[in-house]
Amino acid sequence: MSQQRRLVGIDLGITSEHTVRVLRGDGTGVCRRRCRPTRESLEEIEQAALAGAEEGMRLEVVMEPTGPAWLPVAVFFESRGHIVYRVSSAKASDLRRFLSRHAKSNSIDAETLARLPLIDLKGLQPLVLPDQARAALYRHVRTCGRLTSQITERKLRLKALVRQLLPVSPLSGDLGKADLAVLERTGAEPESLTKIGKGRLSKFIARASRGQLGAERAEVWLESARLSLELYGQHPAAAYAERAAEVRTEVRLLWAIEGELAEYQSRREKTYRQVDPEGLMRSVSGLAEVGAPVVVGYMGTPHRFARGPRFRSYTGLAAKASETGESQRKGQPISKAGPGQLRTTLFLAADSARQQDPQLARIYFVQMMERGATHTKALCVVAAHLGERALAVMKRGTPYQLPDTDGRPVSQAQAKAIIASKWTVPEEVRSQRRSRKQGRKVPQPVLSGQAKTGAHGAAARRPSLQPMMTPQLTPIKDLLGTATEGTNAPS
Repeated sequence: MSQQRRLVGIDLGITSEHTVRVLRGDGTGVCRRRCRPTRESLEEIEQAALAGAEEGMRLEVVMEPTGPAWLPVAVFFESRGHIVYRVSSAKASDLRRFLSRHAKSNSIDAETLARLPLIDLKGLQPLVLPDQARAALYRHVRTCGRLTSQITERKLRLKALVRQLLPVSPLSGDLGKADLAVLERTGAEPESLTKIGKGRLSKFIARASRGQLGAERAEVWLESARLSLELYGQHPAAAYAERAAEVRTEVRLLWAIEGELAEYQSRREKTYRQVDPEGLMRSVSGLAEVGAPVVVGYMGTPHRFARGPRFRSYTGLAAKASETGESQRKGQPISKAGPGQLRTTLFLAADSARQQDPQLARIYFVQMMERGATHTKALCVVAAHLGERALAVMKRGTPYQLPDTDGRPVSQAQAKAIIASKWTVPEEVRSQRRSRKQGRKVPQPVLSGQAKTGAHGAAARRPSLQPMMTPQLTPIKDLLGTATEGTNAPS
């Protein structure tokens, strides 16, 4: 019966034709073809793959998420009733090295993909393409994330340019509208700033900031300009005019991106209300105006995840496993195998959620006080649990109810009281976890009833909840990462 399966591996080409390899269920070959992303060409592949097969057979089509090339192929075969798998490039690459270590070609890649359903029976999940509203929400969420990243890059670039013109830079914090207005008008050119004068510059800043800033801020700009002129003078390497022109260009690009971001934020909100009209995701602790659309957009159809741990794995917040014999290595890093934007959103939401939800607060407390985790690591654990709660809310179709640690519903006031009385990490412990010094140890509380024996005694064995050596703090960007899209991401 297994021979009746038809497995189609497609090595996608972005500018070239796709390479197709069709196998039977026993691994023997059926045919080899090449195709283009057109209906006629894909129909020829379908007919060749089903030649000699029993009536009503469904093809199992496997491909990698190669740029935009996967979508037309997936839509065609999914609409014809076939099963489509979109596997990670890392998984396909590992199998290809096993099957053919010293050779690589499009044909080998296509055959490797076709053999994946024979080898990884439980690891492959059928691709579920979203409906129109969910597809639109996913695109808007990703666009908002990309535009936000571009705004951050522009602001960092502006600060670097201004620091070249004004070594004692007035831009020490966030770039406000008043600062951007000054940059657009003067380009941060020292001579232009001094010519305007304090009176006119104060009025300009007050108007741009709607009265929030004025003479004091103008004095900061003018002092930076004076110090710059004292340092540079008229040295040609300073290139005031050229750098100022670049500053103005960056400001105009920043304004344009912020305008586009506002437009897409409006679209994101509109489509989110279509997908989640009751606002179920926003009832989850920590997920508010921005976080809820991101989680819903990446989650797609909730029922495609059979259980919470599968969604945790999809987010990339699941810890890696390493065990052999009777030993098991604890404290492994997270896999970072899912969408980076989703993972970062859950991580940021976890810091707010642990201050609202007693159960999440307890998880954070145990990680910090008993496991010796840093704040960042503890938040990753909370974020993984938060993601599972978000999935459960969407699958049940009911709003999230705050529970105490015994599962009983509580009000927000009661929840905060429970957290304050039982699950608040002392400040001195936080200070110890923030230390970057090598060799510093976490306090080792002795469990009640535990006797002190020698280093080789039975009581010296570390219990499962006893603290370990303080791990070194890991930068958030390294811990969370920006992974490629996972296997089950919607289109």
